[in-house]
Amino acid sequence: LGVPTVQPHRARIGALARTVAETLVTRSPRFSAGGREIELRGQAAIVDGDWREVAPAPMALLRALAASPGRVVSRRELISALPGGGEEHAVETAIGRLRTSLGGGKVVQTVVKRGYRLAVDA
Repeated sequence: LGVPTVQPHRARIGALARTVAETLVTRSPRFSAGGREIELRGQAAIVDGDWREVAPAPMALLRALAASPGRVVSRRELISALPGGGEEHAVETAIGRLRTSLGGGKVVQTVVKRGYRLAVDA
């Protein structure tokens, strides 16, 4: 299945819980965009150390954009990333909500007539 496994050194439930918690943190996608440090955790994002809840549609778009940081992702690709699909207006609405959830700024850039991209920091 391609899923890496973790195993604690001691066979106790506390050791297992600690190992899983430590491992999951290292597997969280992290990136810098728009002058902010962002880490994705489930249905939330940690932006510059602040926990921010993100709705499912904006989170799906953020994950699609984070999969190829800096690359322009077309509206069509983003529509297919939305839960349940949708149309271009659904993408625009979700991008607006994503920007609000991340605290504004220039994390997500609009590329006219092409799509959107993360403003990755070099």
